[in-house]
Amino acid sequence: MNNKVELMSPAGTWQALEAAVNAGADAVYLGGSRFGARQYADNFDREELARAVDFAHLRRVKIYVTVNTLVADSEMPDVADYLQFLSCIGVDAAIVQDMGIAALARELVPELPLFASTQMTVANAAGVTFAEKMGFSRSVLAREASLDEIKDICRQAKSEIEVFVHGALCMCYSGQCLMSSLIGGRSGNRGQCAQPCRLPYSLVDENGAGLLDQGSAGKYILSPKDLNTLEMLPELIEAGVTSFKIEGRMKRPEYVAVVTSIYRQAIDSCLGGDFKLPENALRDLRQIFNRDFTTAYLKERPGRTILSDRRPNNRGVYIGRISFCERGLAYIKLEEDITTGDGLEVWVSVGGRAGVTAESIFLAGQPVAGAAAGQVVGIKLPAGASAGDRVFRIADIALLEKAQSFFGPGNKRLIPVSATVSAQVGQPLKIVFTDDEGNQGEAETAFICEAARKHPLTVGGVQKQVERLGSTDFYLVNISCDFPENIMAPVSEINEARRAAIEQLKERRLVKYFPLRSKGGKAFSLIGRRPGALSSRTLLSVHADSLDKAEAAALAGADILIFGGETYSHKELSIDECRKAADIARHFGKQIYFATPRIVSEAGSRELQERLSLLAGLKPDGFLVGSLSVWQLAGRLNVPLRADWPLNAFNSWSLDFWRKKGANGVALSLELTMQQVEELAAQNLLPVECVVHGRMEMMVSEYCAPGSLLGEAACQSGKYFLEDRKGEHFPIVTDQFCRMHILNAKELCLLDSVERFQKAGVERIRIDGRYMDVAGLRTATDDYRAALDGRAVSSSKYSGITRGHYFRGVV
Repeated sequence: MNNKVELMSPAGTWQALEAAVNAGADAVYLGGSRFGARQYADNFDREELARAVDFAHLRRVKIYVTVNTLVADSEMPDVADYLQFLSCIGVDAAIVQDMGIAALARELVPELPLFASTQMTVANAAGVTFAEKMGFSRSVLAREASLDEIKDICRQAKSEIEVFVHGALCMCYSGQCLMSSLIGGRSGNRGQCAQPCRLPYSLVDENGAGLLDQGSAGKYILSPKDLNTLEMLPELIEAGVTSFKIEGRMKRPEYVAVVTSIYRQAIDSCLGGDFKLPENALRDLRQIFNRDFTTAYLKERPGRTILSDRRPNNRGVYIGRISFCERGLAYIKLEEDITTGDGLEVWVSVGGRAGVTAESIFLAGQPVAGAAAGQVVGIKLPAGASAGDRVFRIADIALLEKAQSFFGPGNKRLIPVSATVSAQVGQPLKIVFTDDEGNQGEAETAFICEAARKHPLTVGGVQKQVERLGSTDFYLVNISCDFPENIMAPVSEINEARRAAIEQLKERRLVKYFPLRSKGGKAFSLIGRRPGALSSRTLLSVHADSLDKAEAAALAGADILIFGGETYSHKELSIDECRKAADIARHFGKQIYFATPRIVSEAGSRELQERLSLLAGLKPDGFLVGSLSVWQLAGRLNVPLRADWPLNAFNSWSLDFWRKKGANGVALSLELTMQQVEELAAQNLLPVECVVHGRMEMMVSEYCAPGSLLGEAACQSGKYFLEDRKGEHFPIVTDQFCRMHILNAKELCLLDSVERFQKAGVERIRIDGRYMDVAGLRTATDDYRAALDGRAVSSSKYSGITRGHYFRGVV
C-alpha cells in the first residue's frame, strides 16, 4: 500500500487556510488575486500569500498556488513578476493550465515546481508522460477517470498523481468548457465561470416539444451531485495516488474544517491498517454541504444517477415530514436530532423552499433546547408550509461550533517549545528556545548582568517573561533556569532577548523545512516577432465527418479537408472511409488532415495508438491534435502535427511552445478577440488558424442527457436540444465514444470579416461542418471561397448567427 499520501485542502480565505491546517491537511491550495481559476473567491493578496506560506511551513504544511487560467500577452509581464514572487516566498508548487505560463515558468523560475492542472484535461498515462517531459512534477487527473484507469496511470507514471476526492463536480471535462463564456461572456478558462450547469434546462426535440416528465425528472439536468470518495479511500491509496484533493475554494471555513478533519481521520486509519470511518462522518459530510453524493466515474458510468436534478445547491439533511400544523407551529416526527439555532428548510408543495431558524423547539407543548430522533416537535411554521412537506436541516449549530474550533484568533495551532535561561554576573543573560524537532533559536541581552541591589531575578519572574509568546506561533511547555540568586537584568532586556530568540527559531525552522530559493533568474522579455513574411494567402479548411460532406467541401473550394476526430453522428469513421477521404482530397488537389479525439481515456489509448498508425499509413498532410495525450501518442509517427483549439493556445508563449514541439501550425483559442488574433498572427511565431463558421462546442461530457434521461439508445436517433430560461435551443450531439457535446444555440459566422483575417496574415480559416447537412456545408464553403477570392458575398443569408468572442472578448 502507498504510505505517502497527501491530503490537500482548499482555502479561499485566511480562516479557511487556518481551518485546513488545523484540521490536518498536508497541503493547502489557494489562489492569488489574479490568474487563479476561482476569481470569485476572496483569495490572497501578496502580503497574505507570503504570510500564508510561513504560517503553513511552520506547521509543516505545503502551499500550492493556482496560476491556472489562460492569460493574454498583455498580462504576461504581470504573470512573470508573479511567478518570480511565488518562487521567492517559497511556494511549494504552482498549479498551471496555460502552456505559455508553463514555458515561461521553466525559463524564469526553474526552481518552482509545476503541477499540471485538471484544466489541462490529462486523462491517461500518455498525457502524464507529456506533462512529465514538460517538467511538471505532478498531474491532476480529469475527474472522469475510473479507478482501474487511475491504477494503470499510477503504475506507468514517473511523476506524482493527484485526484479529486470530495466536492463539487463539473459536468464538462475541465478545460474544455466554453458554456459560461459563450452564454455570458465569463470564461471558466479565465477563472470567471458563471456555473451555467447549475441553471434549469428542458430537454426538447427539434420542434421544441418537451421530452421529460417533470414528475420524474427535475429542471437541473446538467447539475451533478457532489463527489464523495470517503469509503473508497483504501482503494485509491492502493491504486498509488499521491495526493487527495478536496474541492472548495469558494466554500466557507467551516466546510473546509469538517471535510478535512473527516478525511484526515479516515486516511490515517487506512494507513494504520484498520480502516474505519470517523463517527458520524457521512452524516457530517452531508450536513456541512451536499447536493447529494456520487463517486462520479470511479466505479461505473453513472448516467442520470450523477444528477442533482431537483436542486443545484445545498440539500442539507432530511429530518422528517410535517405531520400537521396547528397554532402557527409545524409538527414533525424527527428522523435526526435537532437543536435550537439549527437552520431548517421546508420543501413546500407549492413555491419551492421556505427557510426558518429553529429559534424555539416545543416538545409536549414545552420549549426545549433540543430534541432527539423519534420525538414529535413543534417549530415555528414557515410561510407556505403544510402537512406532508419535507423538512431539511441546512445548518447544524453544533457541527458549526465544532468546525469553528479549527480557526480564528483563539484556535491557533501552536508549536511547542522548551526554553533554557542562563546568566552570570558580568555576562549577558541568554535565552535558548528549542522546538519539537530540535531546531534552536537563541539570543542574549545587550545588558551585562549585575549583582542585584533591590530586585534579583527569580525563576518565576523569568518564566513569566519568557512564556509571553501569545502573538507568536509557539507556546512554552517547560523552562529551565541557571543563574545565581543575587543577579539582575532589566525586564525590557529579557523581553527583547525572548523576541529575538523566537524569531531566530522561526527562521531556522522555516529554512530547515524549505531552503531559501535564489532570487535570481532570467529577466523577463517579450517574445519578439520572428523574421519572415506572414502568410500571403489565407487558406480555407473544412472539418467534415462524412464522405459526402468531404466531397461537397472539396467541390465548393476548400483548400484543406479535415476529416474525422469526434463525429457528431455517434459512429466511428472506419479506416476505409478515411482512405476514401484522402482519395477525394488528392483527386481535387486538396490537403488532407485527420482530426483526432480531444478526449482519450486510458482504456482507449491503445486502440487509438493502433488507429493512428493505420492513419499514418495513408500519408496524410498531418494530424489535427487537440489533447496532450494524443500529441504524445502521435509524436511517435512520422506525420506532421497541428495543434487544435482545445489546447487553448491563448498567447505568444503558448504559440512558441507548440512551435518548439514541432507543430506546423496552431488553431487559436475560440475565446480570443479579433485584435488578439491579429497581434498573435503578426508575431509570425507559427502559422495560425481560426474557426470562423459552424456550431461552436460549449461542453463535452461523459454524461449524456438524452441517453440517461430517455433511455440508452435514445441518443442514437432523433435530434435533441437543451432549452434554457430564455428559450434558446442548444443542440446536443453524441460522438462515437458515447460522449455528449453541447453546441452553441447560434451558428458562428465571420463571413463579413474574411478580409480582416487575410490582412492579419492568418494562414487558415476553418468551417466546422460536422453539425451541418451536405447542402449547408456546400453553401458555406462556396461563400467563404468567394470571400477569400475577393468576390462580394454577405452573411445576410444566414440567420441566428453569432460572431462569438471575436468582437466582444471574455473576462
